[in-house]
Amino acid sequence: MKKRTMLILSGTAALLAGIIFFSPDGKGERPPESPSVSAATVSDRIDYFASHGWEVEEICGKFVTIPTEFSPLYEDYALIQDKQGLPLREYAGRDAQLYVYEVKNYSPDSKKMLAELLVCDDTAIASLVYSEDGGSLKMAVS
Repeated sequence: MKKRTMLILSGTAALLAGIIFFSPDGKGERPPESPSVSAATVSDRIDYFASHGWEVEEICGKFVTIPTEFSPLYEDYALIQDKQGLPLREYAGRDAQLYVYEVKNYSPDSKKMLAELLVCDDTAIASLVYSEDGGSLKMAVS
């Protein structure tokens, strides 16, 4: 009986050590999965902003290529996306559509604010709200 108990305890300890060792953060917890945000239609994209309290009107859209290696400036942008749970990094090197909107319900210090949504494969992969003056104000959408 004692030998069997020791085997069970050893097996349990090995299992727990494996979970902790193989987890990305070393704490035995899995990182949250990025929620897939549909952005296939105009309505989807406007609803995305509305779900975070932003009233927007589309100004333009253009095709862009996400760099394979991020410059320090693009890395700052990617960090904002990481915090929002958007999967920008997973799309490095891919072609995407960038949509730009005017924010209608927020203008601190009378600054015109813009919002952008980067879409690849009909999925929102990055978003940002910033001032039109070159981005003196930048903030996450969520």
